[in-house]
Amino acid sequence: MASGSDRNPIIIGGLPSQVPDFDPEETQEWLDSLDAAVDERGRERARYLMLRLIERAREKRVAVPEMRSTDYVNTIATKDEPFFPGNEEIERKILNATRWNAAVMVSRAQRPGIGVGGHIATFASSASLYDVGFNHFFRGKDDGKGGDQIFFQGHASPGVYARAYLLDRLSEAQLDAFRQEKSKAPHGLSSYPHPRLMPDFWEFPTVSMGLGPLGAIYQARMNRYMEARGIADTSDSHVWAYLGDGEMDEPESLGQLSIAAREGLDNLTFVVNCNLQRLDGPVRGNGKIMQELESQFRGAGWNVIKLVWDRSWDPLLAQDRDGILVNKLNTTPDGQFQTYATETGAYIREHFFGDDHRLRAMVENMTDHQIQHLGRGGHDHKKIYAAYAAAKAHKGQPTVILAQTVKGWTLGPNFEGRNATHQMKKLTVDDLKMFRDRLHLPIPDKDLEDGLPPYYHPGRDSEEIQYMHDRRKANGGYVPTRVVRAKPLPLPDEKAYAGAKKGSGQQKIATTMAFVRVLKDLMRDKEIGKRFVPIAPDEYRTFGMDAFFPSAKIYNPLGQIYESVDRELLLAYKESPTGQMLHDGITEAGCTASLIAAGSAYATHGEPLIPVYVFYSMFGFQRTGDQFWQMADQLARGFVLGATAGRTTLTGEGLQHADGHSQLLASTNPACVAYDPAYGYEIAHIVKDGLRRMYGEDSEDVFYYLTVYNEPIQHPAEPADVDTEGILKGLYRVNQGAKGEHAAQILASGVAVPWALEAQQILADEWNVKADVWSATSWNELRRDAVEAEEHNLLHPEEEQRVPYVTQKLANAEGPKVAVSDWMRAVPDQIARWVPGTYQSLGADGFGFADTRGAARRFFHIDAQSIVLGVLTELAREGKVDRSLLKQAIDRYQLLDVAAAEAGEAGGDA
Repeated sequence: MASGSDRNPIIIGGLPSQVPDFDPEETQEWLDSLDAAVDERGRERARYLMLRLIERAREKRVAVPEMRSTDYVNTIATKDEPFFPGNEEIERKILNATRWNAAVMVSRAQRPGIGVGGHIATFASSASLYDVGFNHFFRGKDDGKGGDQIFFQGHASPGVYARAYLLDRLSEAQLDAFRQEKSKAPHGLSSYPHPRLMPDFWEFPTVSMGLGPLGAIYQARMNRYMEARGIADTSDSHVWAYLGDGEMDEPESLGQLSIAAREGLDNLTFVVNCNLQRLDGPVRGNGKIMQELESQFRGAGWNVIKLVWDRSWDPLLAQDRDGILVNKLNTTPDGQFQTYATETGAYIREHFFGDDHRLRAMVENMTDHQIQHLGRGGHDHKKIYAAYAAAKAHKGQPTVILAQTVKGWTLGPNFEGRNATHQMKKLTVDDLKMFRDRLHLPIPDKDLEDGLPPYYHPGRDSEEIQYMHDRRKANGGYVPTRVVRAKPLPLPDEKAYAGAKKGSGQQKIATTMAFVRVLKDLMRDKEIGKRFVPIAPDEYRTFGMDAFFPSAKIYNPLGQIYESVDRELLLAYKESPTGQMLHDGITEAGCTASLIAAGSAYATHGEPLIPVYVFYSMFGFQRTGDQFWQMADQLARGFVLGATAGRTTLTGEGLQHADGHSQLLASTNPACVAYDPAYGYEIAHIVKDGLRRMYGEDSEDVFYYLTVYNEPIQHPAEPADVDTEGILKGLYRVNQGAKGEHAAQILASGVAVPWALEAQQILADEWNVKADVWSATSWNELRRDAVEAEEHNLLHPEEEQRVPYVTQKLANAEGPKVAVSDWMRAVPDQIARWVPGTYQSLGADGFGFADTRGAARRFFHIDAQSIVLGVLTELAREGKVDRSLLKQAIDRYQLLDVAAAEAGEAGGDA
C-alpha cells in the first residue's frame, strides 16, 4: 500500500481520544483540579492555566495536538450513546423496502424505449442517514408552522420517492413516470428536488451542487431573523442539509461556514455523506476527506461529530490498549478504504490487520465473513441516532456530522464502492437476485426473470407501514411537503408612489436613488412596511441607502456592542437584534441565498417577506446566475436591483464593472420579469405591479429584476395621460416629434432615453426629421409576449391570430425604427423579428473600459449624435434622404474621434 506524503499528512493535529486510560485515578485527579480551578477561580483563570500547561508541554517536547482534527474514530463513545427509542428490526424492514423500490424505480426508468435513467448509488449509501431522520427527527408542518427545513441531496431523490410510495403519498404509476414529467403527465416525477416541477412535494432545490449547503446556512439564519423581528415563530424549526463529501469541493459549500458559526446557528445541522467517492472516483484517494473536513469545520467554529464505524468495531477498539488500531485507522488513506469495501475478508485480514502481530491477534477469532462486514458508521441506526441527538442538543454552534458510508451499499459487488457506480443505472437479473437476498425480501425469482422487476410493498396494514405512519404523526406530519398558507398582502395605496410620480424637479438624481425613494416610502407603510427585507453586499452607502440605517437598522443577533465611529452623524451605522436590513458582507452568493430564503418564506413559514436585493449589476446574473435559477426553482419572489447598470454609465470603474449584458442573461430565466426603466414614475408603476403580481390575489411565482443607473438626470413628472399599460408591457411613447419632413422612431431604454431625446432635438433642428421617442421599459417582456403569440398561432391556426404587443404598438408609427440602449445590441435585437418596417439597433458591444461617459458612448456609437447617424442611415436605406448626408453627419459630429465627444455628466454613485 502506498504511503502518504509527509507534505500531505493524513491526520491533522490529531487528538488521541481512543487511547485507553491506564491510570484512571491519576486522570481523575487532574480533571478534579481543573474543575476546582473553574469553580473557585472562574473560566478565565482556568483558561490561563491550560494555556500555561500547553506551553510547558511544548517546552518539554510533549506532543500536544492542535485539535484541528481527531482520531479516525467516532466522536461519540459507545458508553455515551443514548437509548435508541425505535424498533430496529421494523426499521430495517422499512429501509430494505425503500432501498429496493428506489433501485427498481431507476432500473425501470432505464428500460428500452425510455432510457431516462437516474442515480442509484448515492441513496444506497445514505439510506440509513435519511431513515433515522424520517423516523425520529424531521418535523412536519401539521402544527401550522414551518416544521424542519430539509435540504435533501439531489442524487438521493429516488429514495425519497420510494419512501413516499410506501406511505401512499405517491403511486406506482408515479414511480414508473420518474423523469417522464410531460409524456406521463400528470404522474411524472422530477429527476431531482424541483419545487417548481412538484410544488406540493419538494421545498428546496439542491442538485446544483454547492448551493444546497449555502442555502441551508442562510435558511437557518433567515429563521432566526424572522423570529427576532416577530414575523414568525421559528424556534422549533431545524435546518438539515444532506451533502456529499465530493460536493464539499464546491467553493459555495464551505465558503460561508463562518457566518453560521459567528451567529451561533445551532438550528442548523450538516450531514455529510462521506462515501469517499465523487462522481468518477475517490474524493481524496491519497488522503482522508473526513479528517480534512473536520479540520475545516472545526477551524470555522462548528461543532463536529464524526460517525466513522458501526457497532461491529466497538469490541476491537475497546481492546486497543496501545492505540495500534487507531493509528492504523489514522494512517490508512481513503483510496485504500474504498478498496477494502470491495474486497474479501481474507484480503482485509492480510492487508489491514496483517502487518502487525497485535492487529492480527485482535481478529484471530473472527471469520473472514465477519471481517468483511466490519461496517461504516453511516449504516448503523443506533450510531446515527446518537449523532443526530447530540447535534440537536448542542447549543451555541452549528453542527456537522461526518458520516462514513459505502457508495452503492447493498446493491451488490458490481456496484458497491466501484468508481463507476454513480453512472450505473441498470440492475441485471443476477444483480436483482443478489440485491433481493441481501434485503431479505419475499420476491420470487420468476418476478425478476420475466419483464420489469416489481416494486415491493409489505401491505398497507403491515406492521412496517403502520410504524412509518405513526412515526410521522408523532413528528408533525409527512416530509417533504411544501405548503402555501400565506394570505395575500394588503397592497399600499397611491400615496406610497406619489413622490416618484412628481419627478425630481430641478434636482438631478439617478434611477437608483429614484428606486430607493420608492422603497423608503413603501417601508413606511403600516400594513406591509415591516415585511420588506433590504439586502446588499456591503454597499448600502453606494446605493444611497444609508438613510435607512437610523430607522430600519442592520440585523445583527448580537446587536451593536461597540460605539460606532460615525455615531455623531445623522446617518450613523446602526446594528440591532431586530434590525430589518441584511448586510451580508462582500458576498453576492450569500446575499442571493438570503434573497431566496426571504423570497420563499411565504411557503416555508406561511409569512410573506418582500426581499429587495440591491447589488452592482455586473455581479448579479453574471456572478450568481445559477442561484437565480435556484430562486426560480424554489418559487421565490422579490425584487432584484442591478444598480450601477450599463456598459458606459460606471465607466470610471472599467472592464469588470461595466455591465452591458445582464438584461440578456435575465431574459434566459423564465421566472424573471426584467425591466430597464428610465424615470421614477416608471419605477413606481413597475414596483406597484410587481407587488400585485407577487403578493396580491392570484399571486405568481415570479421575481422582478430592475436595472437602475448611477447617472444623475432630471426626472419628469408623470404625464397626465401616462400609458401605464405600455410601461408594464414594455413600450410606450415618451415624446412625439414636433416638426420635420421625414418621420422616424427612436426606441430607447434606461439611461439611453435622455440621449434619444437629445437626438430627437438634433434631428428636428438640423436634419428636418420628426422623430418620436419611445421608452422600451422591457425588451425582455416584449419578446416574451411575442413568443407566446407566435406559439399560440402555431398551434391554433383555426383561431384568430394574435398580434404581438410590440407589433401593435408600432403598427402606425411612421418611418424607420432605431433602438438604442446601454446594453449590447443583442438586448434590443430580441424584438427585431416583430418590429414592422426598417429596424436597426445600436449597442455597447465589447468590453467596457475606464473613461468619461461621453467618450465611452462615442466609442460604442450610442450617444445622441450616433443615434442621429443611425436614423439618417435608415432613412437613406428607405430612399428618404440622400446617402451623402451620412458622411456629412459623421464629419459634423466627429463621430470617428472619441476625444471629440463631450465628457458628459460626471459622478453620481447612486
